[in-house]
Amino acid sequence: MGLNLDDKKAVVAEVSAQVANAQTIAVAEYRGIAVGDLTTLRAKARESGVYLRVLKNTLVRRAIADTPFADLADQLTGPLIYGISEDPVAAAKVLNDFAKGNDKLVLKAGSYAGKTLDKAGVQALASIPSREELLATLLGVMQAPVSGFAGALAALAKKREEEGVAA
Repeated sequence: MGLNLDDKKAVVAEVSAQVANAQTIAVAEYRGIAVGDLTTLRAKARESGVYLRVLKNTLVRRAIADTPFADLADQLTGPLIYGISEDPVAAAKVLNDFAKGNDKLVLKAGSYAGKTLDKAGVQALASIPSREELLATLLGVMQAPVSGFAGALAALAKKREEEGVAA
């Protein structure tokens, strides 16, 4: 049972809308993945803000034509699941992390900043900390001097209080 023309147009429009705001597309083969595992992968993708779908390759080729992702079209063969994200690393990270624990999902390719990535490129992109991780690290670095300064002030106040009591 295939899609009718209106359904195909709707899918192309939906994917085009996702691609218009995307920084990254990651693609993986998914032969033989259990339904429960796929459900887990979809939940992780949702948590990370990644649009994740199994799509017909011909429809994706139409959706990415005339976009910075157009060169990815040559890689779109076989049964593929697509991760599309506004975050530069989220799609790659979700698929890569899942592939580490499930050999039925095989990273195939991706695209970031107008460049087509092979499997190793997608894995390298996935290893970059996400925006949230970088912000949390920055916040920790910024808070360290403040908490150290607050601790020093508290120690100084306690010392003066003890000196005042002793006098």
